[in-house]
Formats: sequence, C-alpha cells, structure tokens
Amino acid sequence: MEQVLTLVCKLNPTPEQVVQMETTLKAFADACNYANQQVKPQVTSATTIQNLVYQDLRSLFGLSANLAVRACARVGANRKTAKQKKKPVKFFTPTSADYDARIFAFREKDWTVSLTLTEGREHINLDAGNYQRGQLKGKKPTSAQLCKYRDGSYYIHIQIKDEAPEPLKPNNVIGVDFGRRDIAVTSNGDKWDGRQITEVRDRYAKVRTSLQKKASRKPDAARTKGTRSTRRRARQILQRLSGRERRFQQWLNHQISSRIIQQAKSSSAIVAIENLTGIRERTNTQPRNKIERRRSNSWSFYQLRSFLEYKGIKEGVEVIAVPPAYTSQTCHQCLHIGLRSDKRFQCGNCGWHGDADLNGAKMISLLGQSVSLPGGSGYLCCDLSTDNLGLLKAPSL
Repeated sequence: MEQVLTLVCKLNPTPEQVVQMETTLKAFADACNYANQQVKPQVTSATTIQNLVYQDLRSLFGLSANLAVRACARVGANRKTAKQKKKPVKFFTPTSADYDARIFAFREKDWTVSLTLTEGREHINLDAGNYQRGQLKGKKPTSAQLCKYRDGSYYIHIQIKDEAPEPLKPNNVIGVDFGRRDIAVTSNGDKWDGRQITEVRDRYAKVRTSLQKKASRKPDAARTKGTRSTRRRARQILQRLSGRERRFQQWLNHQISSRIIQQAKSSSAIVAIENLTGIRERTNTQPRNKIERRRSNSWSFYQLRSFLEYKGIKEGVEVIAVPPAYTSQTCHQCLHIGLRSDKRFQCGNCGWHGDADLNGAKMISLLGQSVSLPGGSGYLCCDLSTDNLGLLKAPSL
C-alpha cells in the first residue's frame, strides 16, 4: 500500500524570484478561471478540459506546457469535489500552483527546489527544519505545490510517496471516545483533558473581539473610538495572532494521535473510533448560546481522526470507524441502556457506574472487536447453533 506524506517547507526566495512567483501564481489562477468559464460545468475530466483549452492557456497566460496541464487538472479535481458537495466551482485565487516531475525537482546537495516559473527555471533556497530534512534525505519527490500564505510568505508542499508496512495482525482493539470536555478517552483508561484548549480558544476569542472593535474604521456605540494609529496597531496584532490558536490545536492533536498509535502498535491492536461525520449540522439545529455554538464549531475531531488514520497507515496500525449511536448510553458490561448524567454513567441493570467517556470508549472497543477480530468480541454475538432438524435455535436471553 502506498502512502503520500506532504512536507511543508518554507522558501527563501530572492526579490527577483518573488516577482516571478507572483506572476506565475496569478497566471495559474487566471488560467484555471478561464478554463472553468470556457468549459461546460458538467465536464469534470481533466483530459477533456485539456483538449478544449490547452492551446488557449499557453498563448493567453504564458504558462509552460506542464503548468497548463496542471491547471486543467486543478479545474477537473475541484469540479469533482464540488459535484460531491452539490456546489459549483466559483473562482480560483492566486495562492497556489501545482507542480509535477517535469517542472519541479528537489536538490539535496544544496537544499533547494527547482521550479519552472513564467520567466524560466529557478533554484530557490529551502528553509527546512530537522523533521523535513530527515524525511527528505535520500528521497526524490516528483510532485509539489507552490503556496503563498496570508502573511505573504511562500511555502512548498512536497509530496513524498512511501510504501506503507503491512498491517499488524491484531489481537485487541483500543476504543477511542472523542469529546469536547475530554478530547480523547481510550478504553485503556488514558485521557486527554480539553480544559486547556478550551481556555486557549476562549482567550483568543476575547482578544479578537476586543481588537476587532478597536480596528473598526466606523466606530459606533458598540465599538471603541480610536486614532488611526490605534486602528493600524490593532490590525497588526490581529495579523500576528492569526494562526496561533490553530497551530496549538494542531500540535495537541499530533501529540494525542501519536500516543494512541504507539500504544496500539506496541500491543498489536486496532484503533476503533466514532464516525462523527455530520455532527456539527445536527448539533447546530439545537438551541444554544453563542459561546457554546463557537466552542462546538471549533471542535477539531476531524483533524484528530485524520492524524490517527495517516499515522496508523505509517505504523501498520489499522484504524476503523464505528457507528456512534448509543455508544455513550450503553453499558459495556451488560449491553443495557443506562443513565448518563454529565460525566457519570450508571447502569440500572448490572449496577456498573463510572466515567461516561470511559464507558463509551470500552463500548467502541467492543464494536470494533465484533467486526475486526477473527473471532469477534466473544460478547456481541448470538448463538447460531442448530437443533436435530437442522433449524436454527432461538438465542437464549
């Protein structure tokens, strides 16, 4: 099985190279917009789009042959994604351009990347960290994406293809329960408290609200009146704070996912998680105050799931998703519906009581065992024995 790992490396271009990259990004975006306007919206095949507008892209926007091909492929891929979401492709912004092996190369000898720009081939220095250097050492990547971030800096997203190891033969399943109060709780009893990330998000939200009021050009009764320099300073601080909250959440999810995958690898276990797709749409229909809505919409369970999945492929650990219905309300001891009150769970049938998230994680583990282990869970099953006539016996309750 092949796995694609994307490495994000910062570029240190010269002023002349910056001008060329700006021109290239604009030409690439203009070419994508032209192709999107000229070709019928229902056409999603990159080859068909290329046959219709390839010559125009080269003559009108000055793109090289492969950049024109990549522009057609970008339009086709975006249309396929938009079709799944039942939305049209509206506009392409000059923030990224795709590169393949003919117009991109990585040179380890001087840690540069060679990119084809509008004025020709350029060698641009990489500002790579130790992690990126370790992953790129001895590799010859064949695809990348040139990106311009909101702060004006340039990055190259390099795709590395590796053969993933064969999945381990499992003899256990670790269930993981996602939540907002506790980010993740495993069936082994490990827990990651979400109080810290909630406090960070609340603090940044409060700071943003205050700065946005000060940065407003049209003060009213709800905004703070300030001088022009005050508004400019507030906008500068907002720009500097941009991304800090996101990077902290990303770092935290990396730490949690790495710990879970390493535990599963050491114990030859499968990781079972809840399939929470669409949970925001369901919860947003419920009446809640503004703070609770913001906290729920900033819950990054999908990022944590994606981190678990790609780290699992890399380490040979299988990650499966199970239906989340009633996992937090069913007792993992007797499979009867119990009473959940905030963080506590009480089963009225067998009397088990304890942490509700731990109970949910153990229930997720049972569901994962029933579909993943060779013999099932040995618990979530029914008796399919037959009588002397060959008919199935009724399961004993």
